[in-house]
Amino acid sequence: MDKEFSTEGFYDSLADDYHLVFTDWDKSIQRQAKILDNLIKQYAPNKPEKILDCTCGIGTQSLGLSQLGYSILGTDLSAASIARAKEEAKIRNLATAFEVADLRVLASKIQGQFDVLIAFDNALPHLINEDDLLLAAKNILEKMNTDGILIGSIRDYDRLLATKPTTTMPINSKEDDISRITFQTWDWNDNNTYVVNFFTLKGKNNQFETNVRKAIYRAYTRLEIDNILKQAGFKKIEWLFPETTGFYQPIFIGSN
Repeated sequence: MDKEFSTEGFYDSLADDYHLVFTDWDKSIQRQAKILDNLIKQYAPNKPEKILDCTCGIGTQSLGLSQLGYSILGTDLSAASIARAKEEAKIRNLATAFEVADLRVLASKIQGQFDVLIAFDNALPHLINEDDLLLAAKNILEKMNTDGILIGSIRDYDRLLATKPTTTMPINSKEDDISRITFQTWDWNDNNTYVVNFFTLKGKNNQFETNVRKAIYRAYTRLEIDNILKQAGFKKIEWLFPETTGFYQPIFIGSN
């Protein structure tokens, strides 16, 4: 893949600013933890001993679940994101463990088996090649206990492909008298991939510094995700939607 669209480079560059995708990151951490806690209690009723958040980023899900008392290991391919996650855990006095690991080599990089694996916030569609996504799914399944589950989320591409939107609404926040604005523009390709141009503006008194980071995604439909997960060995995939879960993206539960 073109280095311009390196997923690792995108998140390394974005690590210090990633919280800006949320209006209030701390509230989002708590809200997502509550949603995940409800799903874990429903689909893994025996409280899991070990959870692997295998696309943890800067820790949005890992930190919140740790605050609820779960034993969490967070992994991500971005070393800068893992460094930030460790610092955020330290600030919150949490014992959450974090390691650098690419999904496609998860089984060889991470020791042990897990009762629940999490891949949230549209991380999987960075794997725009079906063979790469299949490899990641096989590695995830290999780290699951026999009765384990995968909880994942992606954008609602079944809906988005109908209109192929080209921009997102801006998010505004303010920290230490510095205004921050983030938004994305999307450049669609013919093969249902699209380039995200992630803009961050910071400043005050009408003087703003602008940064743009680029990443590429594939708009996988739910049927495509189902087929790849089943090919990897998952026996059952169930989809849940925002009106049921309260989460902003469709969620899938995979089991073996």
